[in-house]
Parts: sequence; C-alpha cells; structure tokens
Amino acid sequence: MSKVGIIGGSGLKRLSTLEITRREVVHTPYGEPSAPLTHGVLEGREVVFLPRHGAGHTIPPHKVNYRANLYALREVGVTRVISMAAVGGITTQLAPGQICIPDQLIDYTWGRAHTYVEGDLASVTHVDFTEPYDGALRQGLLAAALDSGEPVVDGAVYATTQGPRLETAAESHM
Repeated sequence: MSKVGIIGGSGLKRLSTLEITRREVVHTPYGEPSAPLTHGVLEGREVVFLPRHGAGHTIPPHKVNYRANLYALREVGVTRVISMAAVGGITTQLAPGQICIPDQLIDYTWGRAHTYVEGDLASVTHVDFTEPYDGALRQGLLAAALDSGEPVVDGAVYATTQGPRLETAAESHM
C-alpha cells in the first residue's frame, strides 16, 4: 500500500484526528520545505502531513517552496499526495464548504520553477499533463466522501493563480 502525503492549505492547517508518531525535519536540494513533516496514523493508515503555508500559517502562496515540499515528501516514502485547499468558487453549483474533487486544472502561475526536469539533460523531455490528477486516487477520495455521507462533486477545473492576489473577474470568466 502506498504512503500518502497530505498537504494542508489555508483551510487545513492541521489534522485534528491524526495520531502523531513523530515530526521530522527534511533538508532538500531545493531548500527548506514549509515545515517539519508530521508523521502519523489517520483512520488506521500511515500518512505524512505538511502545512503548505508553514506551521504558523505565515508563508504566502507566492513564497511557498513547492519543489522542496514535494521532494521532502518523496524522501520519506510518500508516493501519493492529497492537497487540500480552501478556495473560492465561480459557479453556483458549488456552495461554500462543499467538497470537490477536481479532474483538470488551469495554471496561471509564473516565475516559479514548475518541474524537476532541468539541468544537463541529454535530450528534450516533455511531461504529459493531459490528466493532471491520479485517477485511482481521485476515485478513492470520491468513495471516501460518499462513505462518510458528505456530498461531493466529481470533477471540476481548479484554477491556480500566482498569489497572493486572487483572480480578476476576467480571469475567473475565462
């Protein structure tokens, strides 16, 4: 069974039901992750939690070291990552507090490194991003939400912007 990493955002700074087993500082070639990794057990499953904005929720979105965060999780054996976020919606079909499992994304970010594929490459490397989310993991999340009785929306487009600003009305309309 794969080890799951959970990255919390503004809406999830900690997991109240996580039985913490240890905390670990991981150094990476990309700098420091947002916080020490918190290892623990959640509903009988070993997980690793990392608050994206830092332990004190002090790192703004445009300053998060995303590559260090993912590298650190990989270093401790995480093979699947669930990232939680409290986001705004641009459709009346999604109410505040509703769970949504997106299936596509639009990336409006700029000026940050987007890949580990760099350096002295022997040939051009392309990364297929047609299906940006793991299908099996999405199905597991959908099943878990349904099992819990929580209403869940299957499929949406997650649009991410550079931050700390939010999207303009025109960007949201696009």
